[in-house]
Amino acid sequence: MSRAFVKDNEDNFDEPPDRPVSPHPNLVTPEGLAAIEATLAHLHEDYAAAQRSHDRAALALAARDLRYWTARRASAQVVTPPADHDKVHFGSTVTIARDNGRRQTYRIVGEDEADPAHGTISYVSPVAHALLGKEIGEVVRAGNSDAEIVAIT
Repeated sequence: MSRAFVKDNEDNFDEPPDRPVSPHPNLVTPEGLAAIEATLAHLHEDYAAAQRSHDRAALALAARDLRYWTARRASAQVVTPPADHDKVHFGSTVTIARDNGRRQTYRIVGEDEADPAHGTISYVSPVAHALLGKEIGEVVRAGNSDAEIVAIT
């Protein structure tokens, strides 16, 4: 077969689409800002390695992620943890007791920091919206059931 009709593997990739940037304010905890900066440092290393190895696909992915995280760093608004624990605020850790007796604890953080499996939820999530501004003893709708706020730290 003639090589004239065969594309090289390195040219045979699609440019990755840009990661969507949330329309919400980019509120972050101090830890969230540190994580963004660490991610940027790691991505700069990945980009340099992709340049050295002439890996166009890796270069495109690193460039895409650098654009996203650079924009997130530029728009980051650091919110310090609340001094009072009377009401739920951004950065608060809240424990709720559900109707079935199950307790769950969440920390309300920025969108890029959220990881519900590890106890952090985005401040724009429905559960966080239900909790923000509330006090211990109040009952809120959390998902498909009601839950009472039993602790705020």
